[in-house]
Formats: sequence, C-alpha cells, structure tokens
Amino acid sequence: MTPRQSLALVWRTLRSMRTALVLLLMLAAASVAGSLIPQEPNTPLRVAQFQAAHPLANKVYDAFEFFNVFGSWWFTLVTVLLFTSLLACLLPRTRATVRAIRQKPVQAREIDAFRHYAERAVAADPDAAIMGSRSALRRRLFRVARADGRPALAADKGVLREAGSLLFHWAFILVLVGVIVGKGTGYSGRAVVIEGQTWVDARPNYDGQIRTGRYFTNDFSGIGIRLDSFADTYRQSGIPMDFVSRVNLLDPSGSPIRSQDIRVNHPAQVGDLRIFQFGFGWAPVVEVRLDGRVIASGPVAFVQSTAPAGVSQLALPWEGVVKLPSLDPQAAVQLELWPDSRAFIAQRETGQPIAMTQAFEPFMRFTVYQGPLASPSQASLDTSGMRVQARGIVGAGQRVDLETGRQAAGASRLTVAFPQLRKYSVFQVTRDSGVPIVLVAAILILLGLLPALYTSRRKVWVRAEREGAETVLKVGGFALQRRSQFEEEFAALVDSLVEAAGGSPVTAPTKQPREQPAEETVGT
Repeated sequence: MTPRQSLALVWRTLRSMRTALVLLLMLAAASVAGSLIPQEPNTPLRVAQFQAAHPLANKVYDAFEFFNVFGSWWFTLVTVLLFTSLLACLLPRTRATVRAIRQKPVQAREIDAFRHYAERAVAADPDAAIMGSRSALRRRLFRVARADGRPALAADKGVLREAGSLLFHWAFILVLVGVIVGKGTGYSGRAVVIEGQTWVDARPNYDGQIRTGRYFTNDFSGIGIRLDSFADTYRQSGIPMDFVSRVNLLDPSGSPIRSQDIRVNHPAQVGDLRIFQFGFGWAPVVEVRLDGRVIASGPVAFVQSTAPAGVSQLALPWEGVVKLPSLDPQAAVQLELWPDSRAFIAQRETGQPIAMTQAFEPFMRFTVYQGPLASPSQASLDTSGMRVQARGIVGAGQRVDLETGRQAAGASRLTVAFPQLRKYSVFQVTRDSGVPIVLVAAILILLGLLPALYTSRRKVWVRAEREGAETVLKVGGFALQRRSQFEEEFAALVDSLVEAAGGSPVTAPTKQPREQPAEETVGT
C-alpha cells in the first residue's frame, strides 16, 4: 500500500460516523478517569498521598500521564481526532443539505406507484385545478414546483429536519470549542478575604490555590474585592439557611464598580470574571508586643480540621498560627479559637459537641513554641525541633503574657492580645471566556432539536388530467419519517386539494393506498 493509499484509508476512517462515536466514547472515558484519579493541577497533595500508598499503580499512572489527564498528549490527540472526524462527517452532509434546500422539488415519473395514491374528479379544468392545489400546498408549508408545459406539481416539506440535525451537530462542535477556549485560556482559584480588607485578582494573592489553563498567559484581571461584611443564618437545628458576603467590586485602578451581595449560587460577575461564595471562617485579630513594641498585628484566617463522622463541622474549634521570626530565638504561637464559650463549657460538661453558629464571649487557647521556624508557610507550623515555652488562654479584649501564660502585667516583656473577632469569606474566582460560546451552542442545540421533534419529511406529487368530460386530480406521496401518521395526513391533504380545485370528494373515485409497495422511486 502506497503512502497515498494509506492516507486515503485514514481519511475514509475518520469520515465515518462510527469513528466519531468511538472517539467520543474515548473522550468520555478519559474524562471519567480524570474525575476519579487525583490530578496534579488540582490536588497535588492527594496525588502525593496516592503515590506513597500505591507505588506500583503510581508507575503505571505516571507512564500514561493519568495524574494529568486533561493535559496529557493522548487526551489532546483524541480531542484533535474527534474534531477532525466530526468536521469530516459534517462538511459533506452540510453541502448536500444546502444543495437539497436550494434544489426545487423533483417531478416523479409514475406517481401511482407510491404507497399513498388517490384519484378524485374535480369540477375545475386542469390548469385551474393545479393553481388551486398549488395554493393549498403552500398553505400547508410545502415547497412547490410546477412542471414545465403540463399541469403537474412536485412538493415537499420537512427539509429543515436535516438542517436541524446539522445545526445540532455543529452546535456540539461549538460546545467543545467553548470548553477548550474557556478552560484552556482561563483560570480558577480560591480567594480568602477578611472583613475590612481588599483582595486583588493576581497570582500571588491566591497562595497557590489556583488552576490555570494550558494556554493561559498570566493575564489576570486585576479586579479588586473588598469585603465589607459577612453574615450567616441558621435554623434552630443548626442547618444553614443563608451565607451572604457584602462586597465592593473595584476596577484595576481601584475605582469602585458597584456594591453587591454574593450568595451561594448567586455569584458576582465582572466581564468574564465570576466570583462565587465558596466558604467562610473566623479571623481573630491578634496583636503581639515585645517590650511594648508591636511586632505582629492583624487578623489571621483560622481553619478547621475535618470533623469525624456524626459530628457537625461547626462544633470543631478553629486553628491558626502566628510566627515571630524576629525574636531570638525564633518563636511561634499556635492558637485554638472557640467562637462560642458556651459550646466549650457544654462540651466539657456533657462530652457532646455543640455547633458554634454565632460568637459569644470568644476566647483562644494558645501554645508558645521556641526554636527555628522550619516551614515558610504562614498557615502551618512544624514543631519538630521546637520546644513548648508556655500555654494559656486569652479572651476577647484581654492581653496575656506569652512567657508565663498569665494575665499581662506592667513588667511583661512578650504579650499577646485578642482585641477583635472578624469573619472572612472564601470566594471561588473563575475566569472562563468560553461561557458565552457554550451558552450560544446550548441554544443552538435546542433549536436544532425542534425540527426533529415537530417536522417530518413529506413528498407529494399532484397531476390534473382530462378524462372525458371530467378533470381527474391524481395525488401521490410518501413519508420519510413518521410513516404511520402520514396515512391520516394524506387523506386530509387530498380532501383539501380537491376542495381547492372546486371538486366534490363524495362523487370522486378513489384508489386506496397500497399497504406494501414494491418500490418507491423518484425520477426526473
């Protein structure tokens, strides 16, 4: 086989709709694998845990790039082949459909050979009968063409059914284009914004919690989000009712755009940037002084551990770290926040955890560690190589000596204060320029389905001939879809044609439709 023949064979294979379906199934299977297997761009920690727990599977997965399915070479290859196959299938069909739409209905040689056929005597002469039949067919949305030099009509309708099918498939390609453009050139990450602070859409502000598309060019929007307040409401059972973040949106220059409430499933949108309410938490303001001089001050976003089965997540305390690298030796304060002191007391008395939905006389338990700070992260603390210096409790509005764990006095050298308790919101920030494309494609898909649901291909031929003193109207036709319904349609159509031709159906001889014709042909 020559290279040209091999290329032709590959092209014929790609033009097969069966090939397109196989490639589509492969793409779907790859998407399922990408959803079930942890992916490095999304959850690198889970990937590391999986690799440590399954060393043999790790070798296989790593060889086939299963930890980065959507960025792998084979996923890209399948996507390109699917596009090529779909285009190879659709382009010839599109040309054929355009030709069929532009072409006039074709006259048939022998219309009495069709399954649906009837003859009726009408009062009008042949030319008048054909003109009346033409008007009746047009009222029923048939395309009509008259034969040259003789009283005969060819009509059809339902051509838009094939056009709708093509529109559906082209729209499906448009969906794929929208997804590739949106996911390939966009990004998605999480932003933690504390009440009273402003967050700007830029890579360093995501703290590594961001996924970018393969073709993203670091073109961040620079949009600012200032969180004025966060409010959450709960039922008496502890089930959440509403989470609302009141924000001011700022343009890249810092000028206000508008104020807006962001709720779950009610995101804010600025251009193609969408901001979703994702989570929330507590951010106590912590102030550390050394000999009266402030060495650390500001709100700290606290996080929670995962709650065990059967325990409400809101019943767990919140944890945070304040690092003091300027001290000699270095030190860090590990903090545990209890927003509602009543829940802490009740848990100590009954042993049952209670959800803390509102703040009531909050306090923090702290542990002071001394030693080298091994981890650069501000959210975690590696205590290996460090020793415990003191433990204690600091309530809202109090100041405590970090060296003794007791209430601070005038002689205290290193102190910590808890002046205020704030909240923070976690936003899912997504930039996806392909959303409008996908929306348009979804609308086109629905529009493409309508002709398939409500139209059917019908072909009808009408002839008017003189037989003695009468004009006989001969009508033949067949259906390409929904053939069982065409039985009644054809009878009603014949009656309307006879009425348009001025005849009376009660006096007209009729040939009943044959049940199973040997062949239905259309000739020129």
